[in-house]
Amino acid sequence: MTRTRILIADDHEIFRKSLRSLVESASSWEVCGEATNGVEAVEGARKLAPDVIVMDIGMPYLNGLDATKQIRKELPHIRVLILSQYDSSSMVTAAIEAGASAYITKAQSAHHLLAALEKVAVGR
Repeated sequence: MTRTRILIADDHEIFRKSLRSLVESASSWEVCGEATNGVEAVEGARKLAPDVIVMDIGMPYLNGLDATKQIRKELPHIRVLILSQYDSSSMVTAAIEAGASAYITKAQSAHHLLAALEKVAVGR
């Protein structure tokens, strides 16, 4: 069985580490790397070739929307799930226009996040 490789991009270390633990609780997924800003997310996408990137929007140097646009342009096979504190329809629209496959708020339950990640990983 092939494991889905996931890159986590968020500028808050505690959140990143917690998300890593949650993702790695599923035997079919592996975290192949972490990024603390949008520039690192783009570099990580190029270097690590993840299947999915879980991307925050509000990060330094390059925000998650711009990083998503760049990744999807250069590496269109990589899917991006936006995981953000912003809960507005305009942000969801901006994320989808940037090339994100899904948008989940950080206020959602872990169950919702894992379900969305599973769908994104298989291309839905």
